[in-house]
Amino acid sequence: MSGHRMETRIGDGELVRRWQAVRKAMADRQIDALVMQGQNDWIGGYVRWFTDLPAQNGYPRGVVFFADAPMSVVEMGPAGPARTLPPDEPLHRGVGMLMTTPAFLSIAYTHGDEAALVVAELRRHGCRRVGMVGEGGMAHGFAAGIRQGLRDGPATIEDATLLVDAIKAIKSEEEIGLIRRAAALQDTVFAAVLANLRPGMRDLDVTALAWREAQVGGSEQGITLASSAASGQRASFLGRHLQGRRIAAGDHFTLLIEVNGPGGFYTELARTVVLGRADSGLVDGFAAMRAAQDHTLSLLRPGVACAAVAAAHDDWMRAHGLPPERRLYCHGQGYDMVERPLVRHDETMALAAGMSLAVHPGYETDTLFAVICDNYLLGDDGPSECLHRTEKRIFEVG
Repeated sequence: MSGHRMETRIGDGELVRRWQAVRKAMADRQIDALVMQGQNDWIGGYVRWFTDLPAQNGYPRGVVFFADAPMSVVEMGPAGPARTLPPDEPLHRGVGMLMTTPAFLSIAYTHGDEAALVVAELRRHGCRRVGMVGEGGMAHGFAAGIRQGLRDGPATIEDATLLVDAIKAIKSEEEIGLIRRAAALQDTVFAAVLANLRPGMRDLDVTALAWREAQVGGSEQGITLASSAASGQRASFLGRHLQGRRIAAGDHFTLLIEVNGPGGFYTELARTVVLGRADSGLVDGFAAMRAAQDHTLSLLRPGVACAAVAAAHDDWMRAHGLPPERRLYCHGQGYDMVERPLVRHDETMALAAGMSLAVHPGYETDTLFAVICDNYLLGDDGPSECLHRTEKRIFEVG
């Protein structure tokens, strides 16, 4: 398989930039290798950030990133000898060894197979100090197998997640270009939904339309959450298994388009649509959340503590007679739907120029779900213009 099969791939220079930045940080801590694993391309950004290839569909993909050698990768596939890849291999760039094994998260007795291959690689390279990246999100059998395999040495294991997070959170110009393309794609998807939404459609018909438009436009993965409800009832974000309701005239519909764009970067767009005229509760709720979004944007500056922004948002909500946030309402995005920093009370990473942030305040009652969601880039002086061009309003159709 060659690299030309990828519709949009990251540039060679961008991959080199990432590898060099990480290797410099590894040298500062005398780390010989980093180990990471992903199982999907919604929340699996470490693997794609290093290799430009995601894990998919629950099939794990492990990566060993060496301080002084090409990467080794282990993924689901036939049992057999490892493949040594040439330096100019077009698909697996930066990878020297590709290992496969028929291991599955659903088959308990295979859970240690990938770890055994990784441990052998770490030993083959003589690693003395190994950093685990996102260990808590790895499959337990993989992480436990590596720790068990290295229990008696020669390598020691430490957490290196923040080492990568701090670099990954700041977007390059090439990454920012792809993030803008993701937002533009979502605007196109939403416009297609507006043009085709009709009474009699099921919620799933609408999300299927959105999903097709996204895929044809270059998206690779993601989710479309939605639901409809009669006036005076709550229409929350619901997954595909709860999208069987049929939409009637006068109903309102809430849609979250959270798909990645060409090249795999995520943004997210949410709006409310009414098949008729919006009632006063919807209008007032949306207006409040737009004001809440503006308030948060006024606080986002490089160097500001995320915990301080979260506390200020809660104070603003209470001052307007609204409940404080219990969800995650503002956070970083990239190859992951959700990545650091998180705007909440326990985030230790400060805001910095070059971050891509989703800002989506919301609240719900028994009769109302009010929400808005858009993306912004953080510059030296604060947030950029909204990356989405979809108007910030309730859309009335029909």
